[in-house]
This record gives sequence, C-alpha cells and structure tokens, in this order.
Amino acid sequence: MEDARKIEDLIYYQVSEYKMRHGEGIHLYDADGRAYIDCASGTFNLSLGYGHPEIVKAMREQADLLVHATSTFRTEPVDRLVRRLVAVSPPNLTRVHLKVSGGATANEGAVKMAQVRTGRREVITLFRSHHGQTVLTTAMSGEAFRRAPFPTLVAGITHVPDPYCLRCFYRQSPDSCGLLCAERINDFIDHASSGSVACIVVEPVSGSGGNIVPPDGYLAALRRICDERGIVLVFDEVQTGIGRTGHMFAADHFGVRPDIITTAKGLGGSGAQVAAILTSEELAGLDGEYHSFTYGGNVLAAAADKTLEIVSRPEFLAHVRTVGAHLMERLRDLATRYPRIGDVRGLGLMIGLELVDRDGRPDTPLTLHLAHRGMDHGLILRTSRYGRGNVLKIRPPLIITTEEADLLCDRLETLFAAEAT
Repeated sequence: MEDARKIEDLIYYQVSEYKMRHGEGIHLYDADGRAYIDCASGTFNLSLGYGHPEIVKAMREQADLLVHATSTFRTEPVDRLVRRLVAVSPPNLTRVHLKVSGGATANEGAVKMAQVRTGRREVITLFRSHHGQTVLTTAMSGEAFRRAPFPTLVAGITHVPDPYCLRCFYRQSPDSCGLLCAERINDFIDHASSGSVACIVVEPVSGSGGNIVPPDGYLAALRRICDERGIVLVFDEVQTGIGRTGHMFAADHFGVRPDIITTAKGLGGSGAQVAAILTSEELAGLDGEYHSFTYGGNVLAAAADKTLEIVSRPEFLAHVRTVGAHLMERLRDLATRYPRIGDVRGLGLMIGLELVDRDGRPDTPLTLHLAHRGMDHGLILRTSRYGRGNVLKIRPPLIITTEEADLLCDRLETLFAAEAT
C-alpha cells in the first residue's frame, strides 16, 4: 500500500517548496515553467550549465557502450581523462588518482597520501574552510557548527586564521601586515600542534566560507613554510578548479605549485559525478586498498574528458575572465548605490557579495532574506557558511554570456531595490 503521508514527511532532509522540472544553459525551470538564473551552478558543480549538448552526448554514447566497470580494469574514457588531467595540471602534478567519489573523499585521500609520505599525522586547515562531510573532512572544516552535533571526531586537526583582509584576525591592514595570517602558522605548528604535521589543506579561494580571496603572496608564503618544514601543501580546488577562476586551476592564477590538487564538482561539466586527486611523483604509492570507492574511476569519466576539452579550447578561459570582470564591474557599481553591500570580491566567475548592517557588521538575516526573495526575481542564490554567513555567492555556469550577466545584475538590482534599501 502506498504511504499517504506528504513527500516532505518521507524525505529525511529538508527540501524546498520549489519543484524543478528541467534545465537549459544557465537556467533552471520549475514545474510551472518559471525560469531562474542559477547563480550557484547547481551545487557549484554545473560548470557548463544544464544539459550541455556535448556533455549529454558524451554520456549517452558511453552509456550505450558501458555504464560501469570496476576500476580494477582500464577503460578508454578513464585512460583519456587521466592523460588530459595531467596535460592541464601544473607541471609538477603527474599522477592521477580517480578512485574517489566526490570532493570530500578526494580531500580525505590527499590527507592519507600526505600521512604515508611524511610519516606524520596532523593536518592544518583554515578558519571558515569547508573540505567535505565525511568524519575526517568534517573535523578538518573550519567551522564549529559543522562539528557541534558529533561527540567523536578525528583528532589532530589544527585550525588557523584565514586570510580574510576585510575582517583580519590580527587587526592589520594588507599594506603593512607582513602577511601575519601566513607567518603565524609557524607559531601554531610550534605551539598548538604536536609538531607532527603532515599537510596544510587550503582552498585557494574559500567556497562555503565567504568567497575570501587571499592577498598577494599568501599562498606563496604557505608554499615556503611547507618547503621549510617538510609539509605537504594541498590545494582543495573542488570549487575553484576547472575554469571557475578564469584559469584551469586557481593554482595557475596565483602561480603557486602545490604538492596535491583535489578536484570534483565542475569536473563533471553538466552533472556527472567525477572527482580526482592530482599528485606529484613523490606522493605516489598509496596502495589501492587504503582509498578506493565503488563509483570512483567510473566510465562517466567520458563527461569529464569532454568538459576538459571544452574548457581548454581557445578563448574559453579568456571568456570566463572577461565576463567575470564585467560582472565585478556591474556589482561594484551596484555597491555604490546600496551601502548594505560591504564588499564585492572574487576571481573569474567566483564572486561574493558581503552584506552588512548600517554599522558595517555582518548581516546574516538580510543575506538569508535576499536569497529567499531572489526566487521571486528569477534568481537562485546561495549564501555562505550554510546559511550562517553574510555573503551572497554569485557563481553562474561558465558559459554565461555578457548579455546574460547583465540580466543577472539587472535582477539583482531589482531585488536590492525592493528588499535592501
């Protein structure tokens, strides 16, 4: 007998009242046919938007041949993806581990590799960071609310202040601080850890934490600290990778070579579940039985291979930078007319609007209100820190045109005029 309860009473997690039916390009359409510009690219994973025809074609053709094969065996799509990932990665990253099922398991694998390589155990991550929702990556993520419900989490994680210049932990200014946010990590290693630090894991631009872009020299300073202390430097590029910042990886923008890059989300292009760990030769050697997942290394790598082909085409990344710069200009102009926008920051098409009250303090209630009312204006908006932050995240699919970017900004201005005066 069919259960008569409402579907909302059967689904374990909370769901929106909106029911979506289909998507195309940068738009998602609800069951009533209303169109919304998706400023969050799904869950920041639809780098090429909804239903990209080349990605759909690649997945369909692969499904006709083979939907799944254990990663013990080689397949043509996986072989192609491995070669292409090595080709587009920083030149020191020449090994590809695909037996991961998402960003969290990629980050967890990166930590295991660092621990095996160094013989050490501890991990350093940043305040406000988000690295996943497994037990280890929950402990790694730099937010107390993520850890609060769980009585037992992995020990050996040291959280350090993030490079948040607008609200500097050390009450300094960028022109005279001497990059204390990086240099003081030495003190945390010496005094707050056990001294047995295997790796530092950092998002080059924070994803959930508020779209924080580090000041010039910060990531290079982390590289120097790691080199001096024999620590593995891991870039979590689950959100920043595959063109989001206007470069294939944010590492390319900052000119810093980490020892490991993790990537997922946008790697699938139009929704395929694919993730990878990219490592240097020195980090190779973690045996398969220590980190291998059923749907890792799957043949939907065909979608990721096609995604990388598209993002690598001439002018694609230049387009991301151009449209991103146009969006930033429009949004900074918007901020001059709406003082509740305290800061506009980002790289490429990874942009955040920090909202403040009339005294310049973080305004989370306004941020949540605007995200909710955005639906009435045809905008899907996500907020920072899982609804606890004060940043609206503007990260549309990378295929967005300048005209569509203008439409997005026009709708945002209408939203602010109605709700944030």
